[in-house]
Amino acid sequence: MADLKDFAEQLVNLTVKEVNELATILKDEYGIEPAAAVAVAGPAAAGEDAAEEQTEFDVILTAAGGSKLAVVKLVKELTGLGLKEAKGIVDSAPAAVKEGVSKDEAEALKASLEEAGAEVELK
Repeated sequence: MADLKDFAEQLVNLTVKEVNELATILKDEYGIEPAAAVAVAGPAAAGEDAAEEQTEFDVILTAAGGSKLAVVKLVKELTGLGLKEAKGIVDSAPAAVKEGVSKDEAEALKASLEEAGAEVELK
């Protein structure tokens, strides 16, 4: 049982980037996809019209909030940009953090940024 608790703790402490990498590994190597993808495919498979459902999202930082330094560090981590570029995004808010990402990735990015104190919207 202790091994499972350790495993659960490791999962809880994953960064957004690591969660995305894990999702890719599970999909590519084991054929396991998130439940949200199955739910989206459900109505279309049943013959319902799923036309014009948005599949790509832009993550827009609207304000850094009270913890600007934490937001800059997080933008740097999430985007892989340098510190100067990440600071530029935060300073020029509203600005796109990432563009053309999946709904799951966009929601994960938004949650992480909001947890750090930023104000974020998805378009």
